[in-house]
Amino acid sequence: MSTPSNQEAFHLMAKPCGPTCNLRCRYCYYIEKTALFDPSAPGKMSAAVLEMYIRKYLEAHPGPEVIFAWQGGEPTLCGLDFFRNVVQLQQRWSNGKIVSNSLQTNGTLLDDEQCAFFAEHQFLVGISLDGPPRLHDGNRKTRAGSNTSRAVLRGLKLLQKHQVEFNVLACVSAQNQAHPREVYNFLRDNGVRFIQFIPVVERPPDPRARAAGFSLSFPPAGDDAGDAQVTPWAVQPEAYGAFLVEVFEEWRRADIGAIFVMNFEWAFAAAHGMPSGVCQFSRRCGLALVVEHNGDIFACDHYVYPPYRVGNILTDELPELLASPPVKIFGAQKELHLPTTCLECFVLRYCWGDCPKHRFVLLEGEPHPMSYLCRAYKRFFGHVQLAAKTIFPARHLNIP
Repeated sequence: MSTPSNQEAFHLMAKPCGPTCNLRCRYCYYIEKTALFDPSAPGKMSAAVLEMYIRKYLEAHPGPEVIFAWQGGEPTLCGLDFFRNVVQLQQRWSNGKIVSNSLQTNGTLLDDEQCAFFAEHQFLVGISLDGPPRLHDGNRKTRAGSNTSRAVLRGLKLLQKHQVEFNVLACVSAQNQAHPREVYNFLRDNGVRFIQFIPVVERPPDPRARAAGFSLSFPPAGDDAGDAQVTPWAVQPEAYGAFLVEVFEEWRRADIGAIFVMNFEWAFAAAHGMPSGVCQFSRRCGLALVVEHNGDIFACDHYVYPPYRVGNILTDELPELLASPPVKIFGAQKELHLPTTCLECFVLRYCWGDCPKHRFVLLEGEPHPMSYLCRAYKRFFGHVQLAAKTIFPARHLNIP
């Protein structure tokens, strides 16, 4: 199958073991997705689905380099032989394309053999760590309710021991939002050089979600904003903005060129008129899909619900799915449904209204809901605007 010459670059993340996980993090939005799948069916991607995913993704991707992202749940539960097979299949179907792999893990199951493999095959490993133990352990627990920080730090040290390229994804929630410098300094002092801060934004279940047996609200559909109430563990907008600003000032004081915070890189890129490197701050979305362990393809990782299932890797071709009305409409709504407040905002080109999942706040007189994190991004992007233009020339950005 040939790739259409006008095919846009896209990303198809894989969930090789679906929502299966060895932890029960308080703020996890994915573990409840087990309700979507047959409990009697295997919870791991079959050999047939895996090969079809790798082959079709490589064939359909228009660029010379294809990035495979493996997330979960907890993808290391698939076992090391699964990823050995991944590498073999990628070599079989690459057809001259450059292949790279990233894997997001909670870090608690990492061992020497896995880390040696990741180093040998140049996997980029993202490890989840929310700060020092007293802040991390508040949300990230085992199934039995035990703390996980010790196991995560052991996994981080194994990655360092084997010289695996890694970064840290730190969730910012009600648990750690008031401690930005403590979180940042802890990560830095533990040898972390690449960091991404993720805001935790979840809502209690709306009637649709409760009827389907879910404990969290479905993401808003179009202009269906629902209830603006959030869960007790969600980050507060003002606190998230202050968190990013304080980390920025700490980083600017001591760590420019030594530590790379992706939230800052995205802001600097926008200041220089460069396209966003992340979907939530892109003008449109719809080109970051997810394939589940059973082959089902959904429009977005945050929209893994039946209305957003767009196909299956075993039966559908990716170029046709990407050109299909459901995917096109889903992606276009991000820009078309911007509220007037956003269109007139001085940081519009930095955030483009944020992720549609976070747009559930209705303002009087506005036809479309705005992002729950609006105040956070006005505070943060406004703060870094001048610095991004004057102190950090485009050539210094860590973005291709």
